[in-house]
Amino acid sequence: MNFKKHKTVLWITLFALSMGIFEGSVVVYLRALYYPGGFSFPLQPMENYIAITELVRELASLFMLLSVAIIAGKNFSQRFAWFLFMFAVWDIVYYIHLWLFLGWPESLMTWDILFLIPVTWTGPVITPVIISVLMITLSMIIYHFNLKTGYKTKIIKKEWLLLIAGAFIVFLSFIWDYCRFIIQNISVQEIQHKSFTDKLFDLSVQYIPYKFPWLIFITGVLVFMYTFWTYYQRNQKHLKTS
Repeated sequence: MNFKKHKTVLWITLFALSMGIFEGSVVVYLRALYYPGGFSFPLQPMENYIAITELVRELASLFMLLSVAIIAGKNFSQRFAWFLFMFAVWDIVYYIHLWLFLGWPESLMTWDILFLIPVTWTGPVITPVIISVLMITLSMIIYHFNLKTGYKTKIIKKEWLLLIAGAFIVFLSFIWDYCRFIIQNISVQEIQHKSFTDKLFDLSVQYIPYKFPWLIFITGVLVFMYTFWTYYQRNQKHLKTS
């Protein structure tokens, strides 16, 4: 490998690896405090300031990734690619870290809390890993064509719309089971009542995952794969004719 040519990839990868270990370590501490017998659903109640701190930490993590991507990228598509790449590597390393230190997850089909914004995301561990692999794939395709075109490659409107559609479908699959549980256990009157937030918090710590909507998730994955293929074919064709 030409180190000078690819040194940004190496440093970006090291940053993402370090961040995955850092985030995994935070969760090791949290689970030692709240789940000394091992993580499982339903969730253990947290003090309000701890829950808020977790939300702030998630937002801060996203801004960290975004900041490094903006600094490292030479154009918008490359910054987007670096953000995807770091997010994906971080996520995979995070799970490896938890498995090495806690022996969790027991398998790739173990359910996990994936994200908390704007509502709780849940799913088997294999699902965010699949998305992470797809994110790394797209980021490397974009990186490849940026090098080939002198950083002139772009994601066109049609491809953006497909990416957004795929992301929305996958997002829907991650919140589907949790939202089903909330809808089944809360009334319209309770939603309109001023104590709605307290009711929602009480339900959140009662939630136990039931069924993951694989059909919705796979549909989103297929939309992503089709988008990657169209982006690759379009740019490859452009290289041959230029």
